[in-house]
Amino acid sequence: MKIKQYRAADMRTALRQVRDAQGPDAVILSSRRVPGGVEVVAAIDYDGEDAATEQLAAKSGLVDTYGADRRAQNDTSERAELTRHFASERSQTTNYAAPSNDRARYAVEADPVRDVDMSRLDLIDENSDVNEELRSLRRMLETQLATLAWNDLSRRSPIQTELLKQLTQLGLAQDLATEIVTQMPTRLEFAEANRLALALLARKIETTGERWMDGGGVVAMVGATGVGKTTLIAKLAARWVLRHGPRDIALISTDSVRIGAQEQIQTLGRLLGVPAYAIDGAAELAGLLEHLQDKRLVLIDTAGLSPRDPRLQEELTLLAAASKRMETTLVLSAAAQAGAIEEAVQRFAPAKPTACVLTKLDEATSLGGAVSTLIRARLPVTYVSEGQRVPEDLAPARAHQLIARAVDLSRKSGASADEDLLRRRFGTVAHAIA
Repeated sequence: MKIKQYRAADMRTALRQVRDAQGPDAVILSSRRVPGGVEVVAAIDYDGEDAATEQLAAKSGLVDTYGADRRAQNDTSERAELTRHFASERSQTTNYAAPSNDRARYAVEADPVRDVDMSRLDLIDENSDVNEELRSLRRMLETQLATLAWNDLSRRSPIQTELLKQLTQLGLAQDLATEIVTQMPTRLEFAEANRLALALLARKIETTGERWMDGGGVVAMVGATGVGKTTLIAKLAARWVLRHGPRDIALISTDSVRIGAQEQIQTLGRLLGVPAYAIDGAAELAGLLEHLQDKRLVLIDTAGLSPRDPRLQEELTLLAAASKRMETTLVLSAAAQAGAIEEAVQRFAPAKPTACVLTKLDEATSLGGAVSTLIRARLPVTYVSEGQRVPEDLAPARAHQLIARAVDLSRKSGASADEDLLRRRFGTVAHAIA
């Protein structure tokens, strides 16, 4: 193990010195304040294979056979002989008795050292034990270092740490919270800093406005089962009819999986006085869209499949290739957990969605996960939907309103972020925030 000592004016500079001198695998052994700054002691791990060999020797009693501690010896040929012996003994059956010292000595001397191929020794199990101990030690040291860094940030920048707490309570992802706080100017009162942080967050959310209501289009709604695609189409169709009349709109259902799905679209068409079509899957879509070229707005309801359904990718590929006029929109339930929303974005990517709609806002307890996923995926939001009223419970997406809703939900749900959570999330990046 190579140990070095570093002194610097602050912790951030000291950590940079450690990284530059010893690389990203270095571990911090200790840190303390000294006159003029801080002192950090860091080390690089020693060779795990040599340690494993020495550990095997100690366990077997062969150290006593040779009468000396192997760690004090520099004779590499004896170390090779020792390793050779253990490789040979491990190839025996599990019921074979451990050799006596005389037999062990004979086993070592029986084969010439020159025949040993060190690269083929089977020391996986023993190395695993040693490496696991090293990993545990590293995790412990990293946790201690993260705690020190977080405590240091809390003392020097209390407003930044409070902002991190507020953003965490919103449910925002760690990387986005860190990015926003690092963009904040210094020397702000907390109330002003909090408003600015929320404004920066809102700027990261893309919205499209009501471009379908203004310019029309051919729009296919995709999404998992139960996210509200059919209800969303009903709201959009009713909104169009109220504004433009029923002449230039058509409805299509490709959902032959869910019982009654196509009947719902046809019933909706009769109620609104617009043509509605039911086809058997996306493979028949191209021909029907050619027939509907004169329609300004065509809304397509697709089959709701689980993100893990093996048929999903094939259906989405067929859908994406149906027509150059068509765009797909991903429908996401705001009531879903953050992981489910992120998975849906990944699984439905073959459909090449150009925008998304957030539904079921009235059922959501947090919006931080949805907001984080949409920002990361750079997926614009067109509408937000809540409730079952048609078409009242549908509104164009507004970024600042979405963030205000997220704050309100956080307060109502009593979301909290304790010091332990904050240390675990931000301790390792505290140096970048300061």
